[in-house]
Amino acid sequence: MKKIIVPVDFSKQSEYALKTAASLALKHNAGILVVHMLELNNSLNPTPEVVNQEYTVFLIKAAEKRLKEFLDKPYLKGINVTPIIKHYKVFSELNEIAEMHDADLVVMGSHGSDGLKEIFVGSNAEKVVRHSLIPVLVVKNDYKDFKIDRLVFASNFKLKGMKAFEKAKAFAELVSAELDLVYINTPYSDFLSTEDAVTRINKFLAKANLVDQVEIYNDYSVEMGILNYSKANAADAIALWTHGRKGLAHFFSGSIGEDVTNRAKIPVITFRIG
Repeated sequence: MKKIIVPVDFSKQSEYALKTAASLALKHNAGILVVHMLELNNSLNPTPEVVNQEYTVFLIKAAEKRLKEFLDKPYLKGINVTPIIKHYKVFSELNEIAEMHDADLVVMGSHGSDGLKEIFVGSNAEKVVRHSLIPVLVVKNDYKDFKIDRLVFASNFKLKGMKAFEKAKAFAELVSAELDLVYINTPYSDFLSTEDAVTRINKFLAKANLVDQVEIYNDYSVEMGILNYSKANAADAIALWTHGRKGLAHFFSGSIGEDVTNRAKIPVITFRIG
């Protein structure tokens, strides 16, 4: 791992992300690119151009000062940290930063869910996940010494999911994690007998040229199956994939990814495949 991107807005959630990134950077000898995006909109300031330029410079200087203070953390010592200020909140620009600096990962803080309200949908985290061409790790809690030893990847093990599996496998290798493969069997959607599930899984593994073991886990829904299996097996993170499309259908199989990301107590890593 070479570089980790951390978008920050000075919230406690972005500090959670920064601390998580610091743990990973120390373990894998990586640098951190801390990105703060200003929301500058000239239409809100109908003043002469010279005044607007001065006002913009003032905001940028203020942001640079605040970012410098925000990065004065003991857990960042010994890590190569590069602060980056962007004038506009355009999340697609993270791909340009990733390409320019050869970054491997985005670590993003998120509130998660609050009762019945799905905060992840329409949030900054959701926008980053949708736009990013590199993996995005979404965290909601404070981790003092974060590491990924066990990464859960749930799949229906249809052959069209091979690309998602390959990305999850590559990430697991990048962070030296065990990839825990699971098929969630439910009584309502795409139910398979044990024999049929094993046949499908073996066909997938043969195509992937693997001899890995896949757990068949029964639950009432795919979402709850992923969460319950991850908890029962002490997973450090959950791997999901996204098509990068807008709306509720951009995650695999409808809104499953959004539900898992909102409800998960552990970090979720997402991979864009389209």
